[in-house]
Amino acid sequence: MKTIGLTGGIGMGKSAAAQWLQSSGIAVVDTDDLARAVVEPGQPALDEIKDAFGGGVIGSDGRLRRDELARAVFPDAAARKKLEAILHPRIHDLWSVQFDIWRAENKPLAVVIIPLLFETGAGKEFDAVVCVACSAVTQRDRLRLRGWTDDEIRSRIAAQMPVTQKMERSNHVAWSEGDLEVLHRQLMRIIISIEPKQKTCMIGGQG
Repeated sequence: MKTIGLTGGIGMGKSAAAQWLQSSGIAVVDTDDLARAVVEPGQPALDEIKDAFGGGVIGSDGRLRRDELARAVFPDAAARKKLEAILHPRIHDLWSVQFDIWRAENKPLAVVIIPLLFETGAGKEFDAVVCVACSAVTQRDRLRLRGWTDDEIRSRIAAQMPVTQKMERSNHVAWSEGDLEVLHRQLMRIIISIEPKQKTCMIGGQG
């Protein structure tokens, strides 16, 4: 099984890429989904987060208040590292197990979406790394459409490795500046170059 790590800056099109890959029949796991799973009520990570950041980050329903946690960690590098030490090992274990399952099922190709792929040192674990990127102007416009303030945008972007460095370290770059069809065609070429057997699947996924 060939493995791909897909990364990129926040708001740069990773989710759109993941949706297309899945619709094309490729096995995909998104670490954003795993990050939500590991902090569900009853999970050890949630208790550790409460101990580290206080009861204010837990709502009356016992669930994590993501907005409060974000306000606590994104402006503070030390707080981010504390949170990452709680979450990242658990997230890594989950997608590693999923890869093992797919290998046993003889999947030809599997992709994991990891926003902080290089920051966590995971790049070496994949046959190839793909970075989805766009211009800084487009990135900010997309994040404003999510309702984020300029201060929130600055702090979130500052918390990640510059996308130019991610592009330099990746094996492939998919530019998401244009419409989705342009992004899809780039992804198709990249996937075929990594795993030629996927050509039939990818073309079939396009109808």
